[in-house]
Order: sequence, then C-alpha cells, then structure tokens
Amino acid sequence: MDKGKAVVGGARRRWAVDFTDNSTSPSSRDIPDPLGFSRASLDQDDSSLSSQKKDAESNWKAQKAWEVAQAPFKNLLMMGFMMWMAGSTVHLFSIGITFSALWQPISALQGVGKVFEPYRDSKVELLGPKLLFVALNLGGLALGVWKLNTLGLLPTHASDWVSSLPPAQEVEYSGGGISLH
Repeated sequence: MDKGKAVVGGARRRWAVDFTDNSTSPSSRDIPDPLGFSRASLDQDDSSLSSQKKDAESNWKAQKAWEVAQAPFKNLLMMGFMMWMAGSTVHLFSIGITFSALWQPISALQGVGKVFEPYRDSKVELLGPKLLFVALNLGGLALGVWKLNTLGLLPTHASDWVSSLPPAQEVEYSGGGISLH
C-alpha cells in the first residue's frame, strides 16, 4: 500500500499512513541499527532487567510497608495533643475524644492483615512492620485507657467497688438508757 493512500471502506484517503510491518528482516527499514546495538543482546538483557525490576519492586514494597507501620505514630501524637486540650474534667468533648482514641487502635488492630496485603511478596519480610504497627496501636490504646483513668472513669479505687462489698459486721451493741420524750 502506498504511503498516504489508505483504503477505508473501499474509499482511499490521502492523509492515512499504513504502519504495518510485514517484513522479516532484523531492521524493517533501510536504516541500519546504531553502533553497539544488537537485537540478540536485547533479548539477553531482558532477564537481568526483569530481575532488577522485581528487586526494585520488592524494595519499594518493603519501604512502603515500613511507612504504613509508622503511620500510627502520627496519629498517636495528634490524639495525645487532643486529649491534653480536652482537659481532665468529664464532659462530652473529653469523653468523645477518649472513646475515639480507644476505637481507632482497636479497629486498626482488627485490620492488620488487610493493611499489609498490598505489600505481600515472597521477597518482602512483613513481620517487623506488622510488629511495629501493632506496638504503636497498643500504645494508642494505652493512651486512651490512661485518659479514662485521669477522667475517673475506670474503677481503680476501693470506693468504686463499695456497692459489691457485703455490709460490715457489727462488733459492738449498746443498750439501755433513758428515753427522752
């Protein structure tokens, strides 16, 4: 087919160019390959390039897994600041922030497998990032429990359990005397 004359639906168009290559020669055009270029070396380099690409991808996955594992630290600092700003009195704002500080680590700990699923690879070790992720979320949970304690919402004193104690035994009885009317 001539250059600039493609056939579309039986009609020839002047502006169309046919880019199909039906030749079997190493160079499909009359232009020789550049110096130092051989098509055989290109096929041999594909295996080394693919292994380099796989190594780079597994390095990237490991780096991203560590970034995801360190993300709860930022949340820990923000939640600590918010709890400090809420104060130590019991009111709606401080209770809401405290229960949010408790809920976020619990929900994050329930989804550890889902969080690290995109980074699973045979060459990537995920135990360290997972342990760091769990430790930081447990730290966030401990921060929430500490805030509950400072608000006085945890039963940590004996007076919190008085209703469940049996009444004290009477040691002494008194009797007699004059009744006053």
